[in-house]
Amino acid sequence: MQKRILIKRLFLILIALCNLAISSGSTSASSQTSDLGAENQLPPGPDRFSIIAVEYTQYEFHLKNWKDKKFVCKIFSEHDKTPLPEEVYRDCGQKIYDTWMTQPPCNLNEVGTCKGYYALLIGSEDKEKEIALELPAASAWISLEDCEPVFSTSTNICETKPTLVITGQEPLPNESIIKVEGTYDGQEFACDESDVCKFRIPETVEEGVPVEFWSYSSYGDSSEVFKAQVRVQVVDEGDPDQLYYYVDILSSQFQGQSATCSEAWGAFPPVGGSPEWISTPTESEDLSSDIPYTYLAANLILQGVVDASACTDGGLANGNVVNQCGMEKAQDAVTEWQNQFDELILTTAQETSVPARLLKSLFARESQFWPGIFYASNDVGLGQLTENGADTTLFWNPSFFNQFCPLVMDSETCGLGYANLDEELQTELRRALVGSVNLTCEECPLGFDLSQANFSVGVFAHSLTANCEQTGQVIKNYTGKSAGEVASYEDLWKFTLVNYNAGGGCLAEAITLAQGTSGLPLTWENVSPNLLGICANAVDYVNDISGTITSDE
Repeated sequence: MQKRILIKRLFLILIALCNLAISSGSTSASSQTSDLGAENQLPPGPDRFSIIAVEYTQYEFHLKNWKDKKFVCKIFSEHDKTPLPEEVYRDCGQKIYDTWMTQPPCNLNEVGTCKGYYALLIGSEDKEKEIALELPAASAWISLEDCEPVFSTSTNICETKPTLVITGQEPLPNESIIKVEGTYDGQEFACDESDVCKFRIPETVEEGVPVEFWSYSSYGDSSEVFKAQVRVQVVDEGDPDQLYYYVDILSSQFQGQSATCSEAWGAFPPVGGSPEWISTPTESEDLSSDIPYTYLAANLILQGVVDASACTDGGLANGNVVNQCGMEKAQDAVTEWQNQFDELILTTAQETSVPARLLKSLFARESQFWPGIFYASNDVGLGQLTENGADTTLFWNPSFFNQFCPLVMDSETCGLGYANLDEELQTELRRALVGSVNLTCEECPLGFDLSQANFSVGVFAHSLTANCEQTGQVIKNYTGKSAGEVASYEDLWKFTLVNYNAGGGCLAEAITLAQGTSGLPLTWENVSPNLLGICANAVDYVNDISGTITSDE
């Protein structure tokens, strides 16, 4: 133990000397504010390992030959079960391992005919070993001071020149952050003897400016280097004496509100907020609609919610298609039904940052808010989830997978991650996820258990986030650039809807054709004509959701 303490102290002294040498030529900042232009160098990064002593029981096995019971080799293990294949290989070598793995099972009633080897437990011994334990590293976070986040626009608004705040964080007890450093648009800053660094930032170009930041710890190492893209735009909203600063930050370390999927794409939303169709209102009443959905009307008539007996054929033509009279009789119930999920949609949007209006428009297009099963294609729920859609959700949204998987499987299995599971287990999870959004219930009124809608709406929000991630990767794979470098924030949402509706293959083909035939920019207008064959259905799908929603056929 004394030897480990001495090594750590020597390491801390060396780091301190290095920091001293670096800081001797730098411009120090106060503990709370920083001047851009201070000199610094890239930090060493996290280097945290603790040597701990662990007590365990070591078991000794002798591997013997069935034929003559002669000793072959020793195997040491930390369990008293039959030695594992890797233990046989480690202690006995390749040749014996090969025989061990291919030898036939032994009939204990006829051991004289057994071939190969058997393991005999000889004894055990309590022992102690030292293992290296990786400790949690220091980190750094970026935030804004005295700026008001506006949820509906996903933009922060400041009435004065915004103050950027970089905060170091030390997770280890008895250790602390001793310095915060970084670069802002290529200019260096440093705040000595402090875990917080603040400085005012000016207006930037529309694409923003790069920021790198990190923290040093008294432990003797630093955090990793974190990155951000910061955009500041000045807006005159009619009062010449009052300017407003619209601030957007793209970073995994941002302690604030960012536009949905903007970090995954590396794309800023339009200055001042997103278009209405990908926005979130502050009140659920603002989501209200009264669209005459014919599929919904027909189902309400069939379920007896609407009495259309005074209409010809009870309000339904051949194929259970609602006629004009039936639609008129059902309109009040249709309006009430389509708005019953508004509060839930708004709450889900606030929790997941997925735009509320987008969610509602997607439900309108997919199911007209009738949360059952479309039997022709096994699409299920408000957003018509399929097994392929479930696969996308579980693969591209790891945080959601970590939440959902333990509801179906044990924690050890879930800990492997979705991509590492056997196909049989993946199939089980996909079907469980599809089943979770199926609100049909034979014993329930109208055949639906609407109390399960809360979880269901959340699943579709997480599914959209997963499709954001996949869309960003598809674009990077086929352009060699990040999504934000080649497409606008709004068009990236349209490409995400293509991915959700038609799949990544359709999106990839359309992008490839758009680039190959004309080399045009990746806008919706340039990409959508290249959605061909079965993929072409996605064009109306996207235009419907992103435009004015009318009654579906």
